[in-house]
Amino acid sequence: MAALDLFGRRWALRILWELRAGPLGARALLARCEGLSSSVLYQRLRELVSSGIIAPSADGYELTPLGTALRDALRPLDAWASVWAKEQERGDQQPTET
Repeated sequence: MAALDLFGRRWALRILWELRAGPLGARALLARCEGLSSSVLYQRLRELVSSGIIAPSADGYELTPLGTALRDALRPLDAWASVWAKEQERGDQQPTET
């Protein structure tokens, strides 16, 4: 349950998602996560580093091997979310019944 508590915190999964392709610095993360405050970013980064999912690097922050395994585990959820979004979009275009 500790993992769900961590990932359920606002912005945690988004930060991990942005790090999926490689290291990013704090400024780049802030730019990619519109609406994320720097104080929340640094809190989440501390939590994710403490959990062993990301690590500081010369280029900012990057996924650890544990974080890479998590990224791979989240790919099916990403695929499901794409299907779900298309269904929502299609449903929004259908007339509502009264």
